[in-house]
Amino acid sequence: MSKNMFRIVTRGSDGTLRIRDYPKQESLLKMHTQIGVDDCSTDLDLRGMPVFRGLIGPMPEGKEIVRYESPEVFETITKEWGAPTAKRRRSRTQVQ
Repeated sequence: MSKNMFRIVTRGSDGTLRIRDYPKQESLLKMHTQIGVDDCSTDLDLRGMPVFRGLIGPMPEGKEIVRYESPEVFETITKEWGAPTAKRRRSRTQVQ
């Protein structure tokens, strides 16, 4: 299945994530400078997709979306994803 939606994720000045979807590659090319094409992705649908200056990607998001992120968003999300989750502790009562 081919990817038919392009998503750009950046961080707003107030710290919130800003997500902008582009229905066509041409509209994305008007807003960002292409510096190459992806030729090594393990997701074959991403091969040949544009690589843009100042954005990390392409990366898959679901079956139909190609995602690009600003470097700051990529770093933050990667750190959150890789951080160990705190294990829940169970309190045990002593049986007498």
